[in-house]
Amino acid sequence: MSPSITRIPSDEHLPSSAGVVIIGGGIVGATAAYFLAKRGHSVALIEKGYVGCEQSSRNWGWCRQQNRDARELPLSGAAMRLWGELTAEIGTDLGFRRCGLVYATDDPKQLAEWEAWLETAHQFDINTRILSPAEATSAIPSVGRKWLGGVHSVDDGKAEPAIAAPGIAEGARAHGASIHQNCAAHGLDITHGAVTGVITEQGVIRTNAVLCAAGAWASAFCRRHGIRFPQASVRQTALRTRPAPNLGEALYTRDCTLTRRLDGSYTVALSGKARLEITPQGIRYGKEFLPMFIKRLGAMEFGIGESFIHGPEGLAGWGSDKPSAFERNRVLDPAPISAAAILEQVRKRFPALANIEMAESWGGYVDCTPDAVPVISTVEGISGFVLAAGCSGHGFGLGPGIGHLAADLVANDAPCVDPGPYRLSRLLDGSKVEVGAL
Repeated sequence: MSPSITRIPSDEHLPSSAGVVIIGGGIVGATAAYFLAKRGHSVALIEKGYVGCEQSSRNWGWCRQQNRDARELPLSGAAMRLWGELTAEIGTDLGFRRCGLVYATDDPKQLAEWEAWLETAHQFDINTRILSPAEATSAIPSVGRKWLGGVHSVDDGKAEPAIAAPGIAEGARAHGASIHQNCAAHGLDITHGAVTGVITEQGVIRTNAVLCAAGAWASAFCRRHGIRFPQASVRQTALRTRPAPNLGEALYTRDCTLTRRLDGSYTVALSGKARLEITPQGIRYGKEFLPMFIKRLGAMEFGIGESFIHGPEGLAGWGSDKPSAFERNRVLDPAPISAAAILEQVRKRFPALANIEMAESWGGYVDCTPDAVPVISTVEGISGFVLAAGCSGHGFGLGPGIGHLAADLVANDAPCVDPGPYRLSRLLDGSKVEVGAL
């Protein structure tokens, strides 16, 4: 039930050594590979499945600054700039469009939160404005909802999840990077506290620099080396319609979110709703995530499923047996939940889309940190190891910014933004957890 995505070939031979090895071929790993290869580093990008196969192809496709936590805004500003630059430099249409995002609500509390965020927007010179009830109704005509107002984030936009990570990875290859799919990383080779290689199912790659951009699998990988990384994954469902009438480019309501794709179809998802499945890893880090659970209790449902046993957080995740959990789960591909009901809700809510049809649907796991802010950080105790994960549902839009900052840390270059807010130690040293925005 994976979404459609552009597939790219792997390089034929695994290198015996590389200047940098990147674990994970999603949007973060692909962009980091691009920036490092462009600077002249030899890069090997390894992916247990295929490039972009997990959350990087399963998201809404939004690229935004609107409603972001202030800690993420420097990174999102860099990401918005880089999206445009990547398209021009690579010469591939990644679907990036500054089409603007439109939000509408009939919830006074939500509208008040958007109005309060304007102060943050002004601090960062973000072009956004509150919509009146009439403007919101005109922008998003809906049956059964009487909009109290909305937001128009003028300079935000979208990109295409089906082509972005593969397109950027090909851009990295054009600068000399090698790409190795169906190549799971088993662990790090560490000598005297420093990385000296990556052990993969296809052999060892000697290196002194590793970036772990493994998404929902990052905490489990880190734990093999005694690294604590509090991470939880929430399960979400999305679908793609067949080409449909143009209601708008990127629309948010309390019911659902719609993003128009290049082919005229829509990606549709429930807004702000997710299922948290109880897992051994979730229990391990339950204390760290308690503030988030309390804050977002109304937006979450809890359950237990196959993820308790299988996948990155399950009991069967990491034993001494082979093949490894990575190889047993080439693509983390949970079944969609209630996709038909989501589509029917859209048909009833939006008259212009009353006759839309579903082309495909999928599930996915969004990897989160306790404060909903990514980790982009060196790791104390292991020289040469950098972690970039826990993107908390923001990773696609922030991807180029995260990838650039991660590349800066790997290469020991001047960082594109202050890395302080993204350090791993904030989640481990007793710092107060301040849960960020959705």
